[in-house]
Amino acid sequence: MRTNYLLLLTILLGLIPVNYTHASDSIPSVFLYSPYTKISVSPGTSIDYKIDLINNSDIPVNVDLSVTGLPASWKRELKSGGWNINKLAVLPSEKKDFNLKLEVPLKINKGSYNFVVTAGGCQLPLTVTVAQQGTYQTEFTTDQPNMQGNSKSTFTFNAVLKNQTADQQLYALMSNAPRGWNVIFKPNYKQATSAQVEANASQNVSIDVTPPANVEAGNYKISVRAVAGNTSADLDLEVVVTGTYQMELTTPRGLLSTEITAGDVKRLELVVRNTGSSLLKDIQLSSGKPKDWEVSFEPAKIEILKAGETSTVTAIMKASKKALPGDYVATMEARTPEVNATAQFRIAVKTPMLWGWVGILVIVVAVGGVYYLFRKYGRR
Repeated sequence: MRTNYLLLLTILLGLIPVNYTHASDSIPSVFLYSPYTKISVSPGTSIDYKIDLINNSDIPVNVDLSVTGLPASWKRELKSGGWNINKLAVLPSEKKDFNLKLEVPLKINKGSYNFVVTAGGCQLPLTVTVAQQGTYQTEFTTDQPNMQGNSKSTFTFNAVLKNQTADQQLYALMSNAPRGWNVIFKPNYKQATSAQVEANASQNVSIDVTPPANVEAGNYKISVRAVAGNTSADLDLEVVVTGTYQMELTTPRGLLSTEITAGDVKRLELVVRNTGSSLLKDIQLSSGKPKDWEVSFEPAKIEILKAGETSTVTAIMKASKKALPGDYVATMEARTPEVNATAQFRIAVKTPMLWGWVGILVIVVAVGGVYYLFRKYGRR
């Protein structure tokens, strides 16, 4: 009994090798186990192995842990129970797990890397295959590089800026959008022209793209860039602007009132303006006029009108001969299947000159008649 206690004490003190076994045993008393002995990863990946240290003997063991065979640039760490360890004790017929954490460098060659985890005299060979050549650069990516909307839309792209270098980087954010386009960067959703990203870390960058007011329908490429020192990354975005149909009907000076004499003809110059982003075709002109008035247009319709362009039309208006003096309202309309525009004109009707002279003559005759009567009968 005393011999067993002394043996146990010497093992705990590390005086007996880990591969101690009874004379009758033919298998190692301690071994290491992990199901993932060969894995494939990308540069910059963090690996976390869970490894079991199994004690098949009937006495406790206390073993040294080490990792050999890895390049010096690989960061490694042995942990158990939240502690960094380099030695681990296991009770008889039990197992204890620990974690091996590795950081694959960003700057690394493609290939297989073999290393060994050792616990006393027991070894666990492991292999990490780096699937691609390592980069020491920056990535600027988005899951949705293409967006569609009308010319009044603001297109918001959610991008990720990844610093795949070993140093903290301050990136300048810029774009080469076409003239008239507005591009706003929002690192971590706050408007800015630069973003600071820690080594081997990422940052969300929201990109708001606003087209010009009169942009035509079509596909537009917007390139954005993040630049810092010797590293940079480009991101190509695409905006698909769908057509908007808008039209304005007015006069060259914007004046919507005029005068006319009853029975006369008035020529009004109208301006039809395409204020949308789509082509307008077959623009028909019509009017809402007072009773017995006549309105026609030259030309009667506009065949085609491009976005941002204007066309001049003459409205020929003939007032009714019976129109009484006063104000009248005439509504002009330009219409297509997609959109229409109206303009209301206030028309002041005046009396014809002939009737003015007739009125004057009547007054003169009346005054003359009164004078004659006064002269003839005034002395009686």
